[in-house]
Amino acid sequence: MTITFTDAAADMTDIGGTAVVLVGGDGKLSGAASAANEAMGGALRRALDAKSFKAKHGDTLAFPFPGGMKADKLILAGLGTDAQKPTDARTLGGKIGAALGKLDAPGATVFAGDLDAALVAELAAGITMRRYAFAKYKTGKDADKLGSGGVDIVTGDKAATAAAFIDADALAQGMFFTRDLVSEPANVLYPATFAERLEDLSEHGVEVTVMGDAELEKIGMGSLLCVGLGSQHESKVVVMKWNGADDASAAPFCVVGKGVTFDTGGISIKPAGGMEEMTMDMGGAGVVSGLMKTVALRKAKANVVGIVGLVENMPDGMATRPGDIVTSLSGKTIEVINTDAEGRLVLADLLTYAQREFKPAATVNLATLTGAIIVALGNYNAGLFSNSDALSEQLADAAGAEGEGIWRMPLSKEYDDLIKSSLADMKNVGGRSAGSITAAQFLQRFVNDSPWAHIDIAGVTLMKEAKPLHPKGASGWGVATLNRLVRDNFEPKDSA
Repeated sequence: MTITFTDAAADMTDIGGTAVVLVGGDGKLSGAASAANEAMGGALRRALDAKSFKAKHGDTLAFPFPGGMKADKLILAGLGTDAQKPTDARTLGGKIGAALGKLDAPGATVFAGDLDAALVAELAAGITMRRYAFAKYKTGKDADKLGSGGVDIVTGDKAATAAAFIDADALAQGMFFTRDLVSEPANVLYPATFAERLEDLSEHGVEVTVMGDAELEKIGMGSLLCVGLGSQHESKVVVMKWNGADDASAAPFCVVGKGVTFDTGGISIKPAGGMEEMTMDMGGAGVVSGLMKTVALRKAKANVVGIVGLVENMPDGMATRPGDIVTSLSGKTIEVINTDAEGRLVLADLLTYAQREFKPAATVNLATLTGAIIVALGNYNAGLFSNSDALSEQLADAAGAEGEGIWRMPLSKEYDDLIKSSLADMKNVGGRSAGSITAAQFLQRFVNDSPWAHIDIAGVTLMKEAKPLHPKGASGWGVATLNRLVRDNFEPKDSA
């Protein structure tokens, strides 16, 4: 979808296609809404007076073939009384994008009224976020209209709005990158092709390094490598570095992602029902990738390192068996009780590598790690586990500012008893009780005392229902939160 901005005065009666006008929570009609109401013989005023439209934030009302206008459709959108935050404007844009979708309107002219430039930019980003569609494998007329078309936004200051849109669009593009990766089928997106897509980030100034089986074996990533032994595809680790801080040697913020491109469970094979959705088991790596694209596009003044482990977990004569013992990069040994608990085996080596190589100021890892977190939190919040109250607060603040749900879960030594092994330093599962917590306890054994957080995104990566800022399917959850975390805590305050 193409977004353009104009500050030229437009005659409402001459607008073709679909026109969108805004009205505040007080119900007063001004500017473009007043002009449309006059052209339509007072129809908008009557709708407001009859309470057919209450102008609450995000409310929309469509008028087909509005009288006195060339437009095929007119959409009235409510600002509400508190739409003065960026996330409010972004959500309103998402609601407008959804309304355009219901009308099969490929594009529109949106009259942004008196909103300031920063809010108009967020509104524009919200429209694109909601109108996103993964139509790569659709054919025919349906493919033509999904996510297509252009939106022209009439604003009071074209130059200022376009400048503000650079950062807002960078977030949208990073989110779209994540959604694209999560949506791809495993016959197209496997470790090697995933790595190739990340190498393309070098075009935006990201330094990308790809390591394969031989190098990973040489440096000792036995925990990660054991996951991919049953696959025909070579495992990969991709390191992405964005050096945007004035001090190139400053300790970076490090973000680590699990990238299991397809997960049958290995020898501990999953039930057939729903297994097709396991193409999304690389969601953590998808979020890391989207963040790296966003910080590069907006030229973040921070040093950020993204590390993803890309593997495929398949059953095969060479696959890791339940009961096998592997040695991790840290030197700690792991008894593999369940080969379907593979994500933590991947992350264990990545976390060790991140700390040894980069000595980060803080580390966050993300993974679609456990079904237990969905039992606990449903599809509304990601689960947050951390060794740092300060980092937890920063993440909660970032998620809250971006409208993404997150909830802190406990960590304590008592849970360690559940992953004790009689044969190795630990086992990779602790049974059904506290499943998401014992997974986090496992990961904590591979981090030092520096600030670290684990975010379990199993419940928020692939959504069965559309939300204001994304259609059904891959959500891109986490890109906005991590981008805000970087902006607010790892960049100079005057760059925000």
